[in-house]
Amino acid sequence: MTSHQTTQTMKPATAAKKLGVYLEATPAEFQEGVISRSELNALQADPPEWLVELRRSGPHPRPVVAAKLGVSISGLARGGITEPLTTEQIDALKQELPEWLQKERATQAEVRKEAVRIKEKNEEKNEEKNEEKDAKRGE
Repeated sequence: MTSHQTTQTMKPATAAKKLGVYLEATPAEFQEGVISRSELNALQADPPEWLVELRRSGPHPRPVVAAKLGVSISGLARGGITEPLTTEQIDALKQELPEWLQKERATQAEVRKEAVRIKEKNEEKNEEKNEEKDAKRGE
């Protein structure tokens, strides 16, 4: 019985997501084929010029736009941003600092603060549990 390794492949949309680029802005040969895991690794290790340029100037997919603006993807939608943006457009928004962006950044800061608080609380609970276990073992 022979076992043969099948090459793991992915759809272009998945590969674009992993590369952090907007699929529709990639070259046609990228959009039309399937990408193997080794091809993806090669693109990440030694990106071709089109990938470098896309990452530099966009258009960027919503998760990248949200990260660059410091807001959530839902915050982008609430702000009326539903399309991919270029780096230039993102920089212009940062300069203009519209009210919705200020509000969403504040919301995001609160969410991060709350996440830290919950994490610390959980860590304290775990420490207390471990101390109780240690105390029981010592009895």
